[in-house]
Amino acid sequence: MKWKLEDGAWSPYVAGALVGVLAIASVVATTALTDRTKFLGASTTFVRAAGFAEQTVAPDHVADNAYFTKEKVKVDWQFLFVIGIFLGAALSSLTDGSFKLEKVPPTWKARFGGSVGKRALGAIAGGAVAMFGARLADGCPSGHGLSGIMQLSVSGLVALAMFFGAGVFVAHFVYKGASHE
Repeated sequence: MKWKLEDGAWSPYVAGALVGVLAIASVVATTALTDRTKFLGASTTFVRAAGFAEQTVAPDHVADNAYFTKEKVKVDWQFLFVIGIFLGAALSSLTDGSFKLEKVPPTWKARFGGSVGKRALGAIAGGAVAMFGARLADGCPSGHGLSGIMQLSVSGLVALAMFFGAGVFVAHFVYKGASHE
C-alpha cells in the first residue's frame, strides 16, 4: 500500500491507521503518566485557551469560575495535541502540494460570494455553535467518535454517525447548487 495516491494526496488508509496508532499511544501514555486514562479530544483545550486570554484581563473572574477550578487553565498534553493538529495539517498539505493561501474558499465563493467579512462571520458563527455543542456534550466529535469507536462503544458509534450525518446534511443545505473544484 502506498502512503500517497497518484494525485499526491495522502492515502486515507495510511492516515486512518496513523490516527489509530495515535489514539492507542495517547491511552497508553496517559494511563502510564497519570492516575486516569485520557482519550483524544480537543474541545477542552479551546476552553483553556479562552481561560488564558481571560486571565490577562480578569484573573479574579477566572479564579472564581467553577469550570476553571475543575478544568485548570494549563498547558497539558491535550493543548500540545491541538498545536500538533495545526502543525501536522500544515506539514501534510505542504508535503502533498495542496497548500495554498486563499481569502475565501472557491466553494464558499460560488455559493455566497467573495466577501471576506461574510466568510469570517460564517466561520465564527459555525465555530461558536460547534464549541457550544462540544461543551454541552462534555466533549468534541473526535473525542466521542474516535475514542468511543476505539472502545467498541455503541454510544461512540451512534455519536460519530450523528456527527457525520449532520455534517453531510448541513453541507448539502449550505452549499446546495455550488460548483465543486
